[in-house]
Formats: sequence, C-alpha cells, structure tokens
Amino acid sequence: MYLFEGLRQQLAEYLPPDQVQRAAAAFKLAAEAHKTQKRRSGEPYITHPVAVAGLLADMRLDHETIMAALLHDVIEDTEFTQEDLAEQFGATVAELVEGVSKLDKLTFNSKEELQTENYRKMIMAMVHDIRVILIKLADRTHNMRTISHLRPDKRRRIARETLEIYAPLAHRLGIHDIKNELEQLGFYALYPWRAKLLESQVKQARGNRRELVERVQKEIETRLADHGIHARVLGREKHLYSIYQKMLHKELQFEQVMDIYAFRVIVDEVDTCYRVLGALHNLYKPIETRFKDYIAIPKSNGYQSLHSSLKGPHGIPVEIQIRTEEMNLMADRGVAAHWLYKTEESSGTTAQVRARRWMQSLLELQQSTGNAFEFIENVKSELFPEEIYVFTPEGRIIELPQGATPVDFAYAVHTDIGNTCIGARVNHKVYSLSKPLETGQTVEIKTAPGSRPNIAWLNFAVTGKARAKIRQYLKGQESLEAEQLGERLLRAALGSVSYDDIKAAEFERVCAEVKLESKSALLREIGLGNMMSVAIAKRLLGELQQPKDEQVVTAGNQRSLSIKGADGLLVSFAKCCRPIPGDDIIAHVSPGKGLVIHRRECKNVRGHEDEPGRYFPVQWDNKPDAEFITEVRVEVVNHQGALAKLTSNIAASGCNIHGLKTEEVDANIYYIDVALTVHDRKQLADVIRHIRKMPDVQRVARLRK
Repeated sequence: MYLFEGLRQQLAEYLPPDQVQRAAAAFKLAAEAHKTQKRRSGEPYITHPVAVAGLLADMRLDHETIMAALLHDVIEDTEFTQEDLAEQFGATVAELVEGVSKLDKLTFNSKEELQTENYRKMIMAMVHDIRVILIKLADRTHNMRTISHLRPDKRRRIARETLEIYAPLAHRLGIHDIKNELEQLGFYALYPWRAKLLESQVKQARGNRRELVERVQKEIETRLADHGIHARVLGREKHLYSIYQKMLHKELQFEQVMDIYAFRVIVDEVDTCYRVLGALHNLYKPIETRFKDYIAIPKSNGYQSLHSSLKGPHGIPVEIQIRTEEMNLMADRGVAAHWLYKTEESSGTTAQVRARRWMQSLLELQQSTGNAFEFIENVKSELFPEEIYVFTPEGRIIELPQGATPVDFAYAVHTDIGNTCIGARVNHKVYSLSKPLETGQTVEIKTAPGSRPNIAWLNFAVTGKARAKIRQYLKGQESLEAEQLGERLLRAALGSVSYDDIKAAEFERVCAEVKLESKSALLREIGLGNMMSVAIAKRLLGELQQPKDEQVVTAGNQRSLSIKGADGLLVSFAKCCRPIPGDDIIAHVSPGKGLVIHRRECKNVRGHEDEPGRYFPVQWDNKPDAEFITEVRVEVVNHQGALAKLTSNIAASGCNIHGLKTEEVDANIYYIDVALTVHDRKQLADVIRHIRKMPDVQRVARLRK
C-alpha cells in the first residue's frame, strides 16, 4: 500500500473519505492483478496505473475516473473481466476501463486502413464518455515520460503517433498542460538531435534577452499599479516544439521566431481584462490588425483570452495575453477544469460545452461519411481549427475554420440550405461561392428549390460537414445513374437472352456468389466499372447454358484455356507469378484487360475469397499447344564456364531461354534468374532436375515475386 500513500494524500485534498476508500479498494485489486508483472524499466507494473491516476488527480477529476485509471490495464493484461469489475466497483467504472482497453488494442501502423478504422473507434469512444480519452491522455503522458526504456524504432513509432494524434486531441479539448508535455516529449523522442540543438539555442537566446524582458515586465507592472489594477505579469516562453513547427512550416529563421517577446497578464475579473488592455495600449502602441477578443467569442476548444500585439521599447514586438485566473485554469486544463462541480443543472464550463458540441458534430459526420478514410480526414482538419466568425442576416454568430467559403457557411446553417445553394451575398454585395470569408462579415445565401450541389464545390469547401454532405448527395445521384448504366451494359452483354426473362432467383444466386446484398448493388458495380458486364452475364447464364468442355478462349499466340462459359473474353497471363499448365490458377477480372490469369498462391491475388466479384474460376485446357514463360532462380558457385554449362544444360532439355539476369550474393555465389519457355509443369520439373545435377549448382527453385 506504500505506493498508494502519495495518491491518497492527493485525493484527500478534494474528495470525501468514502470515495478515497473506494479508490484504495481499486488500487488493492490492481496491485493484486499486476503483482507478477514488471515494466521495461524493471519497476513493478503497478507504478504505472498509480502515476496515471496521479496525473488525473492533479486535474481534480472524480473518483470514478481515478478508479478506472488505477484499473485501466486490468481487463487487458490479467484474468479479470468487465463483469468482475462491474460487480465490485459499479458499471460506470467497468465501462470506462473497457473503453480504455479497447483503445489500447488499437495499434497505429502504417497500414492506413487499419489506422483510420482504429482512430475512428477512438473518436467514437470519446463521444460516448469523454473521461475515456482523459485517462488515455494521462496514460500516454506517463508512457512518454518513461519512453527511454524502449527500443529506438518503437520509440519513434509511439512518438509520431503522440504528435499526430494525442497532442492534437489534447489541444482540441483545451488541455494545454498535457498537450505541451506530449509535444515536448514526442519531439525529443522523434527528433533527439533537433530538440537538443534547439534547446541549446533557446538557452543562449534567453541569456541575451533577459535584460529586455525584465524591463518590459517592470514597465507593465508599474503602469498597471498606477491604474490601481492588481495583476500577475508573467513572461511567456515559447515551447520547443512550437518553435520547431513555426520554423518548419513558415520557413522562418530561429532569430525570427525568437524575436517576439510574449507576456501574460492574469487578473481577477473579466471587466479588469479590458481595463488592462486600455492601460497597455496607452503604454505601447498597438499593432492595428493583431487584436483578438476570445473572451467575447471563445475559441472552439473553450479557450478565452484577450490577445494584442504592441510595439515595445526599440520597436520590438510584444505579444500580450490578458485573462482571468479562471480563464487561465481553463486554458491549462480545458475540458477537465471544474469537473467535480458540474451538476445536472449547470451545463459545465465553456470548454465542456464546446467539447460536447464538437462531439455531437463528430457523431453527425460519422453517420454521413461513407468510410473511415473520409471521416478521419474530416476529423484531422478539425483538430487544429483557426476560426473565423461570421453573421447570419439575423445577427446569429456562425463559427467556421479559417479559409471557409459561403458553401461551408450554407451547410453550417442547415444541410438543405447547402444542397439548394445557388449564390451568396456578403455585406449586401454579390460574393463568389469559392472565395474565403473573413471575420465580421454578414453572409446571406441564395437558394433555389431545384438546384443541387456541384462536384466542383469539393475543391474549395473546408469544413468536414460541408464536404461529407456534398459527397453524400453526389453519391446518391451517382449511384442512381450508375445503376441505370449497369442495366444497359448488362442487357447488351446478355446478347440474345432477354434481361427481363432472367429470374430473380438467378440474380440472388449471383449476388451471393459475388458477396453483394442486392440486384441494384450488382448493377451499380457494373455501371461504376468495378465488375465486367460480360463476366456477370456469364455467371447469370451459368445455370441456363452450361459451358461445353471444348469451349476455349484463344489469345495471342494460340494459347488455349478452358474457361467456364467465358468465350469471347480477352485473356492475358500475369507477369508476377508466370502461371503454366498444371498450376492451380484463378483469373482476375480487370476492366480493360479482360481476364488476367494468376497462380492461386500469387501474393497479388491473396484474399480473392473476400472479393469474388473481381475473380473468376478458370481451368487449363487438357492439350495446350502453346509455350509459356516461367522463371527459375539458380544459385551457383562462380567458377569459370558455370554460366555456359547452365545454358547448354537448359538447351539440352528442349527449352528456350527467354531472358537471363544475374546478381552477386557474395564473393563466389551468384543468383541467376532464368526466364524459360515450357509447355507445362512436367517439362519444368525435368529442366529443374537437369540443372540440379550440375556440380556448381547449390540450389534451384521456381522464382516467386
């Protein structure tokens, strides 16, 4: 229990004793469950859940979150199940632990499909209960603190994932404490040299600037005291990662990033913020275009503050942020601020309300986007929002990301307005739909009942909602047109057989074979070019006209194949696996290329069972009269005349050499890849047997690419 003592004291500061006891019970179970496990650093595993709970206790989160943090690895790493935890600690805690366990199973590889699907699950878990993500962020923060014990490749992978996904999530939820720490640790783990170099440069610059910083700080404090304003003035350091990002994306020199002096003034009340602003604008000249009032219109993650840029002594730029103590807490903790004081009546802090609104919009996005890729692209674009604020003609404020156009505005107001939009007026003047809007403009959308979205809008629409709704509408239209085209193509492919004579049962059978749910889906796939109408026609007629054994397809140099009912189709042989008679084969139906024949074990047709619509069962003719190219790899000792002996041996076995390639393995071993023409597998086996008998040959096998 000694490991729990520090955490007990932390919890006792703000939780009632009975809740602290429940957290202690959760610790006991976790300690028991993990007692045999160790971390990479050699410490007992239980130190990790305790550290995670400690981070959440710093944020003053409720006892259920603390208990779930202590138990967050129990379901995944030990025999305990969700039901066991629900029985002991209640359903809420068990659900939180299960939510975090599911996220832990997500592995972010370079395989984008997997990654995006996992990322989607994570976002959805967050929508269900945001505390899941808070536990996950604390878990990731502690893992990043102890990342030095991992292998370098694993360290880089985790660091990249942290910088791309977890830090932006913390930023979007307004938890800047965690965001800054994750960015700092991720930067050091991913780019250690760059981080060290930047750090030494920053230390050097800090020494040179100290005098000026102290002077400006003193002048600000004196001016505020003269006005009778009680405030804390802090010099603000830029974080290493944000300096690096600015240098990288804005292509700035280190000196250009560092020549801005930033200060934060913290006061007691909102009114005082504006008084401070007046006092400082009298002290130094403000830069006109650089004033932002995030108190009146908070950022999308709930952040509130007054920002102003001034020209300080010797014309140096001074950035000022003015906020109350409350806003300062909100800026650091975001969604997690005042968690305990949120009751049913009060809807929570600005950040919590904003986060809830964002999650609601994510839920809508998830329902209207077709696949995980689109959804993630939309979410990623919304993780770093730089906002603009525009007005409806009635004076309602609409918040949009930087670069948003009237089309985004129309969809933000209502989907139907977006879908029927034909033009826009901004500040009572006609305005192009593709031109970005600016803060403060009043936007009026013109609509017409019969109009529909234009595909060109996707080139300039910025918000996830607008893009998803445009795509959704166009897909609906496209699928209708594709279905009509598919039917026309299928009618043509059926030739003398009437489309209307084919029974519904035949369509159902073919749909089952190609794993599609309905006849309309089948026609749509044909119309979109994903399936060949001729191949589907053959499948439909399969039951009516059994292909005769002597039916063959002749392609190019008289190669003949017996293919089930596929007469009249273009046939080619895949160069990746070079099939020859006797191989177990399958045909890939490729629009434009006809049937491409592969060996079944070829890696390019792996998973053909999952996409039966794109593959066709084929078999060899009993008496193929053509020659087929295949490749063998021979490993030989590099003696004089070895290649000449090899070629004469192949010629003696009655084969032609079509091509030859050599590759040195080491000083005296060579790979020779020979492309041969053979009639079938039997002849290939004879050739390989002949080659094997040669004294210099180490190994010979058919080449697989």
